[in-house]
Amino acid sequence: LTGFLQASSSFEVKDSSGKACIIADLTVAFSVEYKSNGQKEFAHFFLPQNATVEPQSSCGKGNTSHPLLVLGFGAGHSLSLNFSEYADKYQVGELVFRYNLSDATLFHNSTAGKKKTSSRRMSHKTIIQAYMGTKYRCINSKHVNMKNVNITFSNVTLEAYITNGTWSINKTECAEDMVSTTAVVPTTPKQTTSQVPTTSPATTSPAPTASPPNPAVGKYNVTGPNGTCVLAYMGLQLNITYLKKDDKLGLDLLNFIPHNTTSSGTCDNTSAFLNLTFEKTRVIFHFALNASSEKFFLRGVNVSTTLPSEAKVPKFEASNNSMSELRATVGNSYKCSAEENLQVTDKALVNVFDVQIQVFKIDGDKFGAVEECQLDENNMLIPIIVGAALAGLVLIVLIAYLIGRKRSHAGYQTI
Repeated sequence: LTGFLQASSSFEVKDSSGKACIIADLTVAFSVEYKSNGQKEFAHFFLPQNATVEPQSSCGKGNTSHPLLVLGFGAGHSLSLNFSEYADKYQVGELVFRYNLSDATLFHNSTAGKKKTSSRRMSHKTIIQAYMGTKYRCINSKHVNMKNVNITFSNVTLEAYITNGTWSINKTECAEDMVSTTAVVPTTPKQTTSQVPTTSPATTSPAPTASPPNPAVGKYNVTGPNGTCVLAYMGLQLNITYLKKDDKLGLDLLNFIPHNTTSSGTCDNTSAFLNLTFEKTRVIFHFALNASSEKFFLRGVNVSTTLPSEAKVPKFEASNNSMSELRATVGNSYKCSAEENLQVTDKALVNVFDVQIQVFKIDGDKFGAVEECQLDENNMLIPIIVGAALAGLVLIVLIAYLIGRKRSHAGYQTI
């Protein structure tokens, strides 16, 4: 049994045949209380991008063991999600966090100097629960309080008990993400959700808040010396987890509104930059050319914005220049109807919706041949498989009927 971390920070546990049985894409923030020279201190950190799926992770075996996802990082730290079934649903039945207080990079001047374990067994009203055969989705923050530890989950897409090796089409949304029919959606959908203080002794969930709808799709382009060099259609959403002045965690979600977004950029024969600015937020996409494979791809994303005044550090900047996303052959366009999450850092995500993009070789202002993303291909494949299975079933019934009819005629003799 093996598991690995993909570039998009999607953790997978696979069975012996290589099929995924657990997939998890999530942001996790930790707040740990510890002693330093007799004084109470707090360490705040996130699950890093280079976390790995540990060997003890498992798909489970019937009634003898449950699916288990163990994520290891740093100097001996690990987070374990133990799944279980409850009626027609699955859930995280137990959450275990093991941490090493001798890790000076996280726990400065710690006087404990030993490993500790905090665990929380969940009830059937667990924070992560979904119907079997659906993926769990929750953008808003949800937290779990343990002894000396607070853990906050945000921007979670997760599924266990997978049978076909990939995400299910249907999803179970958390209550915090569901938009009330009476809710008024602001013109600029930007909001912050707050968590309880790290010293709170009880576990409570934040009050349900209206999540921004999917962003509108905008058309953006960059013109170079030889004409259009970047052509992009996409909805754009920025997702930032940040620390507030009172040591609470906040989630800032911002949808870019196309008619209020300005675009600019530059390009040459091997690289192109698309700069999008909305209000006080800027996102820069850096595309590159792989000359040997004749493919373009997204190499880097740079984000800069101003957080709400309650943030400890109002000015936020993040960048990732080692990406390999949105890849297609030069002359063709990359297209994906499904939501894609581009992880810039542990604290920043850029979510793109209904994206179609082409870089470098563009004929006028028209997209070339389409190369579908893997998510769309999987979603198309499932109905085809179901349709083929139904057609096979109908054929079997028809053959059985014809055989039965022939046998009934064989029982009579001609006089």
